Amino acid sequence: MAGTNSNSQNILLPLATICGLFFIFGFVTWANGTLIPFFKLSFGLSDIQAFLVTFSSYMAYFVLALPSSWILKKTGFKTGLVLGLIVLALGSLIFIPAAKSRSFELFLTGIFVQGAALALLQTASNPYLSIIGPIESAAKRISMAGICNKFAGMIVPFIMGAVFLKNAAETEAKIAAATGVEKEQLLNDVLGRVNTPYIVLAIVFILFAILIKFLHLPEVNPEEDVVDETSGEVVHHKSIFQFPHLFLGALCIFVYVGAEVMAGDIIGVYGKELGIHADQAKYFTSLTLGGMLVGYVVGIFTIPKILSQQAALRICAILGIVFSVIAYFSSGYASVIFIALLGLANSLMWPAIFPLGISHLGKFTKIGSAIMIMGIAGGAILPILYGFLKDRLHINFQLSYFLLVMPCYLYILYFAISGHKVGLSRLKK
Repeated sequence: MAGTNSNSQNILLPLATICGLFFIFGFVTWANGTLIPFFKLSFGLSDIQAFLVTFSSYMAYFVLALPSSWILKKTGFKTGLVLGLIVLALGSLIFIPAAKSRSFELFLTGIFVQGAALALLQTASNPYLSIIGPIESAAKRISMAGICNKFAGMIVPFIMGAVFLKNAAETEAKIAAATGVEKEQLLNDVLGRVNTPYIVLAIVFILFAILIKFLHLPEVNPEEDVVDETSGEVVHHKSIFQFPHLFLGALCIFVYVGAEVMAGDIIGVYGKELGIHADQAKYFTSLTLGGMLVGYVVGIFTIPKILSQQAALRICAILGIVFSVIAYFSSGYASVIFIALLGLANSLMWPAIFPLGISHLGKFTKIGSAIMIMGIAGGAILPILYGFLKDRLHINFQLSYFLLVMPCYLYILYFAISGHKVGLSRLKK
């Protein structure tokens, strides 16, 4: 790749910076898992209404990924990161007037703005990780960043959950029993819990933006043209639509993120449906992310020396199929454990899917990355479908879960086996 230096010391600072950003991505994104039961408690929402939290966040990727590509082309990598962090801080500060006015719609606006910022940051960061070193080891670098991402997600329930959902069952009972002024005061007190955490987050984001502004982060650009690996000749392409594997990869990201959000954000709701106490269920997301963390560590030590990216993806897809089946036919804590183990199955999917999807794009890498990022919208759609199947069609919650995630893992297996190669042989001729 043009502009890529194989010297590991040259990529250490950029890699550490991106890992820090992935920690931020994880903290903000997985905080939404805590906000779902928090808003159900504060606003008396149905599951479908509460899942608008994930919908608002992940749909921002679909709406703003392509504009993010254009912004990055105009501003460059580093300035784009600074801009993204500032917007992320603004989105966090919207929570303050939302709490004061007790407006669920304004909360959703803040979450959408955060998602817009994350779309810009992700569109910049993921291809940067992929092309800063050899493409065959991209999954290893993304796994390193993923550890930071999921570690943030693991600690979110203990930080945000402890603040937002403190004595959740007792508070829920008090709100249900209260009337008039007493109920209004209880609701104001509960929603006021968001103020301090999100002010602190906004300050952290601004400080990180200032840090990045003064760091030396090299601009790493992909080659303008693709070089045939066999003949060494330049292969010219005129359109992004000449890369079918890219669009199959974007669909793979869509179903993967949907399955990941189902295992991470929905596991608490799933546990409550099984009769598990809310004060325990609020920590289940950490179990899922713990499984992902284990998978990332395995990926760092095995890719590409022992496993190729494709092989890792095949193994993870098969694990997803097996764990989904067992979770469906289990009950109680056993079912929850296998939903949490889907975190292990999901762990190496993003690190493998993303570089496979943007491989051989040459000058189309930036827009191709944006198209891949649009696939994150899967995290918006599947939870809403889950709520619809469960609450509106009255399909058993375990069957609803199974019907949604099983096709996801089957498609991911297809992409791992042959989907990532569709059209590549023609491109090299």
